Amino acid sequence: MTREKDIEVEVRSFISAEKYLELLNFFQKEAAFVSEDNQETYYFDAPQDLRIQKNNFFSKIWMKRGRIHDDCREEIEIRFPREDFEKLEKLFVSLGFAVQIKWFRKRHTFQWEKVEVMLDFTKGYGHIIELEKKSDEAEKELVLQELKEKLQQLSLPLTPKEEFDQRYQYYKEHWRELV
Repeated sequence: MTREKDIEVEVRSFISAEKYLELLNFFQKEAAFVSEDNQETYYFDAPQDLRIQKNNFFSKIWMKRGRIHDDCREEIEIRFPREDFEKLEKLFVSLGFAVQIKWFRKRHTFQWEKVEVMLDFTKGYGHIIELEKKSDEAEKELVLQELKEKLQQLSLPLTPKEEFDQRYQYYKEHWRELV
């Protein structure tokens, strides 16, 4: 029996604008280009981490179990046509979920040595590199260690969760002014 790989394992780090450009150049040469994307994501005020997103390719609903910025979280995603984004927002607002935060992100995605790499610029939030792999429950700690080693291979420090939590909280309180 095959185990379902529905656990998203990720490590991330805030980086400078200069480092972002340097890494973009590096991955354009050393990795397989996957996509360039403009994403608009709405986080809802819900008991779980519930979001909708419109990007260059489709719209989606997705939910992540656990706490935001956890290294390993179960992820459930359902895709829709891009033009259905406004309907998704209307649905959740009609169900009583308020939009808590809106994110506007430019993302470059690469496949590098069996790891998905995302270079992000989020308006009002900053530049981030994220390394990600899907795993099952049994293998998630091994995958997490592999991703941390990949980040070290790039000579990048892992940004502490506390810093992500603080910056997230600040963005959550001020996103309307920041964007």
